Amino acid sequence: MRTPNLNRNLGVSLLAAAALLTGCATPTSQEAMVPTAISTLKKHPQTVTVEVSGGQETSAIGKAQVSNDALAKALTQAIEGSKAFSKVVKGSGGDYLLTVNIFSIDQPNFGLSFTVKMEAGWTLKRANSGAVVWQESVKSEHTATTSDAFVGVTRLKMATEGAAKNNVAQGLEKISKLTL
Repeated sequence: MRTPNLNRNLGVSLLAAAALLTGCATPTSQEAMVPTAISTLKKHPQTVTVEVSGGQETSAIGKAQVSNDALAKALTQAIEGSKAFSKVVKGSGGDYLLTVNIFSIDQPNFGLSFTVKMEAGWTLKRANSGAVVWQESVKSEHTATTSDAFVGVTRLKMATEGAAKNNVAQGLEKISKLTL
């Protein structure tokens, strides 16, 4: 008669361990998506306005997502830190308009190493005429392993933030090569 109780206790213990290891998804952090070093070839003296679209909010039962607001703030901080443009102007009024549209974020469902791939469309326009100066699809990825974080949702969040950070770095490096 003890076998059913033993099986039930084992089942409850396994469920508790699974819940502890998986946890709930938390939103990606703007700070974690800011590249620490961007190799900018040119520092443009003009101002820029930043817009981001295509992002998603994170739900507690889903996977960590990149929100428009968080990526826009990370991009603004990266531009200001790298001096890719002289200033980021809120709203309208910048010399240029930089739009970043998140096309896709490919996230794994399980594994010990999580590699997240991100693709975003980057467009730089002259604000006064709307003329497209540069447009390109930027693809990036980042891998987080169990040595980065043991808990799966944390590891996935770190991989997602890393892919976004790499996308920002690559996009700004490309912009810094432009003659404006």
